[in-house]
Amino acid sequence: MPLSLDSTLGDLLDNPQAKAVFDQQLPGVSDNPIVFIARDMPLNVILSLPQAAQYGLTKEKAEAMLAEINKVVP
Repeated sequence: MPLSLDSTLGDLLDNPQAKAVFDQQLPGVSDNPIVFIARDMPLNVILSLPQAAQYGLTKEKAEAMLAEINKVVP
């Protein structure tokens, strides 16, 4: 099943290929200790948080990342 904006952050970070794309596009975010709090949140909820904007995560960037991830994730 393809990852989408309804997928949780944990879905992304638990998949090595998805995490690699995530880390490439948003360096350092997955290593941030506070990320564990958001693991169960869907990406569309994370996008509404001010912290997403601080890291440069917009809906457009998330959709582009997901398109790239879905090309490499079986």
